[in-house]
Amino acid sequence: MILFLVLIYVGLLFLLMKMGKVPNSSKTWLTVIPYVVLLLVALIIPMQWGAPAGSARVLTYSVAIVPNVAGQVTEVPVEPNVPLKKGDVLFRIDPTPYQAAVDGLKAQLRLAETRFEQTKQLVAQDAGSVYELQSYEAQIDGLNAQIDAAEYNLRETTVRAPSDGYVTNVALRPGARVASLPLTQAMAFIDTSETLVGAQIHQIYTRYIEPGQEAEITFKTLPGKVFPAKVMYLVPATAQGQVAVSGAAAQGLSTTAGPFGVRLKLDDPELEASLLPGALAEVAIYTPRSKAAHLIRRVMIRMTAILNYVNPA
Repeated sequence: MILFLVLIYVGLLFLLMKMGKVPNSSKTWLTVIPYVVLLLVALIIPMQWGAPAGSARVLTYSVAIVPNVAGQVTEVPVEPNVPLKKGDVLFRIDPTPYQAAVDGLKAQLRLAETRFEQTKQLVAQDAGSVYELQSYEAQIDGLNAQIDAAEYNLRETTVRAPSDGYVTNVALRPGARVASLPLTQAMAFIDTSETLVGAQIHQIYTRYIEPGQEAEITFKTLPGKVFPAKVMYLVPATAQGQVAVSGAAAQGLSTTAGPFGVRLKLDDPELEASLLPGALAEVAIYTPRSKAAHLIRRVMIRMTAILNYVNPA
């Protein structure tokens, strides 16, 4: 941007020389130096914290699909990258052993209930044991609890979508065996119920960023366009500032000033919901400071939006 402003000044000098308003001399051309210094001090440097900018990324939550029961997959009706509603079937596991477990427990329950009724009648006639009656009653309660757990396992043989979204990279096929271990996920489910736009701003430029401030975003996937947004919050912590539980002695930490995250929300919720996760963007945030430099930043982000037609990086 500073090169663009210098070229404008040089062009103006050239025009004034042609009109005879200023002499074509070294002194005239040397005025470019104080002009550049003035730009740096009055506009460019204050703009960095008065209207900070940085790269942004469209993010979404990914849920690792791990079944609650193990077994052989019998059906995978889901298609990759096809929108799903909460509760839609992702895949099914062979329910045979889990149905057998339910049936076996229900058979035991029927026997226990029969024994309970028989013992109850004997106790009423002073021919049975109260202890035995209480034992059957406890057995019935225990079997009911086991049946609840077994029916839960049976229901979990049908794995369903946890929310609205879609499954990407569907490699699971019938015949594969899945386990209820968190390290062996069966699918990656992309949750589309909420779309996040997160920007990275250098620490030195975050001093005046506050929730509710105006921002503008241009996306690589939507070249030539600039969209209004608002700052939701400045993420108050980074991974570099996190102390993790460890049995090791203290180690040296990186002294590089990493960027802070800023959560943004587009003014158009429909546009935000339609953004592709992973899309790259450039964001400008307008704080109450150095308002004279805001115009320069607005011009810069629009230049970036136009360059998105040809700049793939």
